[in-house]
Amino acid sequence: MLADTPIAYGETLAHAKTLGDAQWIQRATNNEQDPNTGLVAIDDNDGTWLGVMRGYMSANSGPMLVGVFVDPAARGRHEGVADALLDGIIEWARALGTTLTLDVHADNARAIAFYARRGFVDTGITMPYELEPGGIEHEMRLAL
Repeated sequence: MLADTPIAYGETLAHAKTLGDAQWIQRATNNEQDPNTGLVAIDDNDGTWLGVMRGYMSANSGPMLVGVFVDPAARGRHEGVADALLDGIIEWARALGTTLTLDVHADNARAIAFYARRGFVDTGITMPYELEPGGIEHEMRLAL
């Protein structure tokens, strides 16, 4: 994820490589702490992970979409992986609120196009992206 699209995450690959098993297990466990969720798309043929998406409840924004990644070989509308994962996150978010919010780097055109196709709109709120190469992130929101 971090090697493929570093601007999509709030962590560097170098930092992630320093984490031990206990820290990765804790992160995975956080997905199961109510009301958070984590979804994985798995290839039925060989069991490889095709993609992941996480949802967490933000005290300020309500349901948030985070940690999105789809393997390059499984990308595209015709593959349906991103759409299937997002459908699951939307279902989760509907049980918790009336909107689903995300932050996306201004230079991540592929992600912005996907979210716009699925009905997310730019709220006009931006924030600096603190890691290299810098830039800004846009907040996008989907009415549920």
